Amino acid sequence: MMHTLVEQLVERGTLRTEHIIEAFEAVDRADFVPESSQTQAYEDRPLHIGYQQTISQPTTVAFMLELLAPQKGDRILDIGSGSGWTTALLAHIVGNDGSVVGLERVDELVEYGRKNLERYSFSWATIERAGAELGAPKDAPFDRILVSASARSFPHEVLAQVREGGVLVTPVRDAIWRVQKIEQQPVIEKFEGFIFVPLISE
Repeated sequence: MMHTLVEQLVERGTLRTEHIIEAFEAVDRADFVPESSQTQAYEDRPLHIGYQQTISQPTTVAFMLELLAPQKGDRILDIGSGSGWTTALLAHIVGNDGSVVGLERVDELVEYGRKNLERYSFSWATIERAGAELGAPKDAPFDRILVSASARSFPHEVLAQVREGGVLVTPVRDAIWRVQKIEQQPVIEKFEGFIFVPLISE
């Protein structure tokens, strides 16, 4: 069950922050997994959600959220929201003083993610069809931006949408980059050894 999965992530030290742990307990991964994969919902591995996309491995999501360090009241952009799980986790963390916008390019997954998100009363979270530009420049700046698909090179246009002092967590090829904007300059940490679906552009 979800509680057992969360316990494993805590024991391994992947999940460490109280409000992120609470979000994992409250937002059930099974609500974001297709019917055909329900028996594997609590396994620590990625699962296919159709359209050549996956719901990420719980270890990877936990690791990325710890790097992102979302706080209550944050404005967050979730690029590549897929089935809506990360959008819901972030919505739980930021609470109704914050906001989360999930962006997804595959029309069917926009609808699927919205349907899954409706199981929770997160009126401050939405999932929208991604536009021609990467991210949501018209709604910037955001406190934090999470990207759940791998870019071939660092997406500078997304970092431009992060406020001063804010954080971007994004896969670039097979590494996860944590980038904090300090005095308009990127301070970068890289964590190697991950595999993601590619970031789709128009």
